[in-house]
Amino acid sequence: MEWYSTSLSSPSSSSLLNLRGSALTRRKFCKKFSHPSLSSSRLPKPFLQVHHIPHTLIYQQSPGNLSSKTYRATISAEAGKQGWDIGRFIKTLYFFNGPPSPAKFFDFIVEKLSGPSPSKPVKSMENSDIVLVAGATGGVGRRVVDILRKKGIPVRVLVRNEEKARRMLGSDVDLIVGDIAKESTLVPEYFKGVKKVINAVSVIVGPKEGDTPDRAKYSQGVKFFEPEIKGDPPKLVEYVGMENLINAVKENVGLQRGKLLFGFEGDNYRQLSWGALDDVVMGGVSESTFQIDPNGDENGGPIGLFKGVVSTANNGGFTSIRNKNFSEPENLSAYDGLELRVKGDGRRYKLIVRTSSDWDTVGYTAGFDTVEGEWQSIQLPFSSLRPIFRARTVSDAPPFDPSNIISLQLMFSKFEYDGKLNPTFKEGPFELPVSRIRAYMKDPITPRFVHVGSAGVTRPERPGLDLTKQPPAVRLNKELDFILTFKLKGEDLIRESGIPYAIVRPCALTEEPAGADLIFDQGDNITGKISRDEVARICVAALESPFACNKTFEVKSTVPFSEPFTVDPANPPPEKDYNEYFKNLREGITGKEALQQQSPIPV
Repeated sequence: MEWYSTSLSSPSSSSLLNLRGSALTRRKFCKKFSHPSLSSSRLPKPFLQVHHIPHTLIYQQSPGNLSSKTYRATISAEAGKQGWDIGRFIKTLYFFNGPPSPAKFFDFIVEKLSGPSPSKPVKSMENSDIVLVAGATGGVGRRVVDILRKKGIPVRVLVRNEEKARRMLGSDVDLIVGDIAKESTLVPEYFKGVKKVINAVSVIVGPKEGDTPDRAKYSQGVKFFEPEIKGDPPKLVEYVGMENLINAVKENVGLQRGKLLFGFEGDNYRQLSWGALDDVVMGGVSESTFQIDPNGDENGGPIGLFKGVVSTANNGGFTSIRNKNFSEPENLSAYDGLELRVKGDGRRYKLIVRTSSDWDTVGYTAGFDTVEGEWQSIQLPFSSLRPIFRARTVSDAPPFDPSNIISLQLMFSKFEYDGKLNPTFKEGPFELPVSRIRAYMKDPITPRFVHVGSAGVTRPERPGLDLTKQPPAVRLNKELDFILTFKLKGEDLIRESGIPYAIVRPCALTEEPAGADLIFDQGDNITGKISRDEVARICVAALESPFACNKTFEVKSTVPFSEPFTVDPANPPPEKDYNEYFKNLREGITGKEALQQQSPIPV
């Protein structure tokens, strides 16, 4: 809704508040909604005269019916002074608020004509950008937590054993207790504020004959002992658990393609219940409608059509469409703004986003220009939204909260805000085709989900491979309950999820310090060892690198197994720029390509 100071301070507005005698009592008004009951010598006739204006208020249809049928008649509006169509005003209130209460309706009119009222507070969002570390008590996970903390990045850990986690990570750690193998333990509230994930959860493998008290055998990697599965089986941890974790965090970390809020995008279609919200709410006569054109898209597909006639009569000058409040608020905190795909007409429009379910409250607003006759993708960053209440900036409004989107509104108006005029405004008919509205991630996109996998996951079933030259996990995949098979299936779930990701496949993990020269490779062919410290650093670096996005890669140290790697504390190796490694990686290479080959891949 939009209100202007010209209408609020007009003689018509103020005279309505001089309610004397029984000319306009609440009782009489509540009893009747008819035009005669509003008549009074004290009330200005131009404001109260009711003339029928044919109109289309809303577009509603089921997803399966894409016809252009609407409840419509001729749309017309003329400049100058005209009567207020109170019937259309009531229908507007009815559409957005349900059956009107006469007493509330009376209060609504008096409140609007008496001047602006303060906006209600809007819940603010703490833009914390928390990184969730799953498997935070493992060898890689706890190192990841330590690195993130040193960088000052907010961390939340997902662990199964709270006592163990606090003992290992500190009593002040932001901690949630859950098991990815048990979906019911992954409560949605746990993941609020989470923007990125590093998953270091892995099935537990240990030596059959036991280990030393300091886990020396475990620490040297699976090469040096006969392994067996400890605890939950690989299918439950690596595959079912991965699916549970992805589902738990997907809304918070977001999808690379964005989130469709309205319209048509490939095979995806989402409709909204749109209603006209025009200057009739302040006495004007402009009218708009929203309908579906089944063949109006640039590719011949369906579109939504925002159209109407705008008039400045009765101090009016705007038309708009607004959807009924979402049944559940849309959480768009994973995204950076809203993108509209429209066919321009050369006019400047507004997008208004509301974070309150109230009828009349602050709308976070951005204007956008269109080019006549051209299809455009217009991106409006959330950071560009201005808090507006009745065409005025609310300087003390709370920050925009993208996690609590209640409704959207498209507007064509004479006014911008704070008395500024729309330079493209002209009275008469207008038309804006809209094929979609979606939330988007800004470029460059970096991984939102970094997963620590394992080298060798594609090798157990690879034709012609000499297993005697492979690590124990490859040779013993079947004996280890198909551990690598389910690790690969878990990876596939990540790649198919739509979440921007990076999959790090380390070779055998050791307790050696970071710092050795590294080899990054793709195709799942290398063997060797690598420090857990190094893997943790790679994971954290991948979170911030667009070069790592949607890449799957293996990594190992150049130091052979037979040589221990040490670091001189007085002369530590220089810190690596992992981007130099990430830049050489390619998308789409997983090692699965070799499963169809009939000749062995060199190791």
